[in-house]
Amino acid sequence: MIALERLFESRGSLAFALATDVANALAHHVMTKGRACLAVSGGTTPKLFFETLSRFDIPWRKVTITLVDERQVPETSPRSNARLVRDSLIQNRAVGAQFVPLFENPQASQVPSIDVAVLGMGSDGHTASFFPGSETLAQAIHPRTPHRLIEISAPASGEARLTFTLPALLDASLLCLHLEGKEKRAVLNAALGEGPVEAMPIRAILRSQKPATLYWCP
Repeated sequence: MIALERLFESRGSLAFALATDVANALAHHVMTKGRACLAVSGGTTPKLFFETLSRFDIPWRKVTITLVDERQVPETSPRSNARLVRDSLIQNRAVGAQFVPLFENPQASQVPSIDVAVLGMGSDGHTASFFPGSETLAQAIHPRTPHRLIEISAPASGEARLTFTLPALLDASLLCLHLEGKEKRAVLNAALGEGPVEAMPIRAILRSQKPATLYWCP
């Protein structure tokens, strides 16, 4: 469920506020338990947020960064989310963080519990790699699935993908939904309405009891 809406006039103000909240949450987890884990999404929307977050002065060497989901492509591909994270987030002060990519990485299954998750949303109502029409969607969004990571693909997803499942994402103490543009707001409004989860899988997040914070700008 969306427990709080934070609305901004510009991408820059949104990126700074989201980066501030994420950095504060990571620093808190490092202070209280000695480490923190951040899971981020790919696409074009988070690039400014990544660049902003990378400049915050927190104990990055005690932070693990991973991906909410990933296309099954090498990092040499411009469609690789890992490539985006290395180029935009694992920079500046954040260069000391441990980055755990998902594709062809046996260590991905050993990623610690996610403390902070930043989700996006596609125009078809998908989040993470929870795509409508996927054969493994039911497993990915089942609240008691035994899997943390799952392979998933659908006609709209392009390449086959890897994604953290719904319970793994809902484990996060801070769950953020980062959207930009009036079109995405309209899609979100539709997802908040009635209809099956399978048609707009972000509803699995929105209809859970986990409080999420929306960050949106036009």
